[in-house]
Amino acid sequence: EAANKMLSSGQCTAADLCFSLQETVFAMLVEITERAMAHCSSQEVLIVGGVGCNLRLQEMMGVMCEERGAKLFATDDRFCIDNGAMIAQAGWEMFQSGQVTELEDSWITQRYRTDEVEVTWRD
Repeated sequence: EAANKMLSSGQCTAADLCFSLQETVFAMLVEITERAMAHCSSQEVLIVGGVGCNLRLQEMMGVMCEERGAKLFATDDRFCIDNGAMIAQAGWEMFQSGQVTELEDSWITQRYRTDEVEVTWRD
């Protein structure tokens, strides 16, 4: 609601809002990564997944790693952008095995744990 008010009043543009959101989310990811590195005594960071293609995230992680004397690795874009294909394949495998979720029984959560999914289509 606050974002809509700011946009409609002209306080900011959609581009400003999106940039601000990106900076905030990436700052959170960098902070969490730095905490995990400290907790695990790690000196390496590997950026993967679709967001791993984002040069701004790579830059922010790079600054943090440089400050800690750590190494940053970012995978090639070819290995970062297939999440949609992987999700589609998993859905297809579920459907082929007879596992179907009715729309009214489906749900979304931020805390979804892929390690808690019952895999019925493999031996």
